[in-house]
Amino acid sequence: MKSKIYVLIAFVFFAQTAMAQINFGIKGGLNLTKIDDKAFKDEFRYGYHVGGFAEIGLGKKFGIQPEVLFNQYETKVDTSLVNIWNPLKTDQDAKLNYLSIPILINYKLANIITLQAGPQVGVLISQDKNLLENGQEAFKTGDFSLLGGATINISKLRFTGRYFVGLNDIGDVGNQNEWKNQGWQLSLGLAF
Repeated sequence: MKSKIYVLIAFVFFAQTAMAQINFGIKGGLNLTKIDDKAFKDEFRYGYHVGGFAEIGLGKKFGIQPEVLFNQYETKVDTSLVNIWNPLKTDQDAKLNYLSIPILINYKLANIITLQAGPQVGVLISQDKNLLENGQEAFKTGDFSLLGGATINISKLRFTGRYFVGLNDIGDVGNQNEWKNQGWQLSLGLAF
């Protein structure tokens, strides 16, 4: 009996997805990010993101928007306080490059405005290792964040602004403090 219910649920889901309107597109834009911890400067730094997205309509108001983005986050190590443990031993910039996969729930507030919220998983694909002492790996290889924002839809153009906050500790140096990403993304997209 349970297997019949699962098959019915799967059939309804796939039938709904098959009838859904799907748009694909590309996007790129500006990241304003920082890492929350006393070892880093409390200021937003510039980075960028580029990638692609799909808009999957599920009715008139709701939809799902998966994306694949290359994200560059930048921060600056703070050495102004002598008594703070600084694992990077530098006052230079640290650049973190992530392959990020957000899965967003879209809600059409109006024809032109869409609200978005959802999780994002990021995989660290490179870091500026010349900042690290003795080749020490200072950052974990993954990040999990929550996103929220809005998109303005003008024909095929997508103007998006969103805020994200990291939920897990990205530091990997045995520090007592947690290092968490946070920031803003402003992007321009084109749907096909």
